[in-house]
Amino acid sequence: MKDSTFITRVKINNYKSIAACDVQLQPLTFLVGQNGSGKSNFLDSLRFVADALNSSLDHALRDRGGINDVRRRSRGHPTHFLIHLEFTLSDGSTGHYAFRIGARRRDEPNEYRVQMEECVLQSQYFRVNNGIVTTSVRIAPAAATDRLYLVNASGLPEFRPVYEAFSRMGFYNLNPDKIRDLQAPDPRDVLTRDGDNLTSVFNQLSPSVKTDIEEYLALVVPGVHNVDVKKFGPKETLEFRQDVAGDKNPWSFLANNMSDGTLRVLGILVALFQGNQDTQKRVPLVGVEEPEIALHPAAAGVLLDGLRDAVKKTQIIVTSHSPDLLDDKDLDVESILAVEARNGNTTITPVDEASRSVIRDKLYTTGELLRLNQLRADPTRVSMDSGEKALQLDMFDSNKVNSSKMKSKEGVDDS
Repeated sequence: MKDSTFITRVKINNYKSIAACDVQLQPLTFLVGQNGSGKSNFLDSLRFVADALNSSLDHALRDRGGINDVRRRSRGHPTHFLIHLEFTLSDGSTGHYAFRIGARRRDEPNEYRVQMEECVLQSQYFRVNNGIVTTSVRIAPAAATDRLYLVNASGLPEFRPVYEAFSRMGFYNLNPDKIRDLQAPDPRDVLTRDGDNLTSVFNQLSPSVKTDIEEYLALVVPGVHNVDVKKFGPKETLEFRQDVAGDKNPWSFLANNMSDGTLRVLGILVALFQGNQDTQKRVPLVGVEEPEIALHPAAAGVLLDGLRDAVKKTQIIVTSHSPDLLDDKDLDVESILAVEARNGNTTITPVDEASRSVIRDKLYTTGELLRLNQLRADPTRVSMDSGEKALQLDMFDSNKVNSSKMKSKEGVDDS
């Protein structure tokens, strides 16, 4: 089976509560920690990349309250944040994409500036330093310090695959009320964050994928046979066929008559399996926040089976504090990242060696350790001061490009 991992490594500086983070991701990764530990902030850092590429950097920042709400608040007063992502595309080519965004001085017109941005894909690269572009391609567009250069570079065949992959990531905190409402047809084939185009995305799935989704749904919600799209004038909704006591034929129920749990499970399944029928429409990474919400504990095993099935083609990151979802002796300990809040800072590391040992030896499941509050972050990986300094030094240094070979569009970057 081909490894579905798209993002292999994530390094972050000063994003919300995350002072410093350097973690490897698996095809299926669970972020496990208490409420308020910072699980959502890690997922949001990846969503920030997709939002900035799909709309604009300005929109992504303003949607989160502006740069002063995105960069970490601390006595050290960091004026910037950094995100560095190492990746593998579907054709096997590898590279990294990184940027640093800082606040401007009060006398400058805009509140933020892209200080540094870099993309390396095999032998192709670009690097932007305060608006100055150096690149391997002969002709490249100009840069602006208020937007990500990868958007401009998406017009170049060398960097289009990187843009497509990062812009098609999907992150979900589904809202049953949005799914329940009548929805306008939407040509987009990627599910929105709250599920307000679920009907259109479901309608675009192949028959085999729809069947898989219906089978999983039937295991979670007994009696549900199939789901169809029903039109109401210019809008549409979902129609469920479900058994009713005393009648040998299933009845039809529209989405507005279904429970929050049923709609949320359907939305999660569509998020996981969307694009699986077409490599050109692949969603390379799906992030789901607390999929166990409104789910009966007995159905957690079905959800885990669905995650394992979907991860054959799509990388998946799940935030959770549900022992039931993680209560499986075959769950790979390498897929668990422990998230803890320490003095207002979020630490994200693999679990400590003691936890890894008992899970590998199948003495306890991850879920059982979570119930006992014994699932801990690796203390050898938790060092805010030295870790932050190291990340700042090497954020743009991996896979260095020989500066003597760089071709500059607007000048040579000597920084």
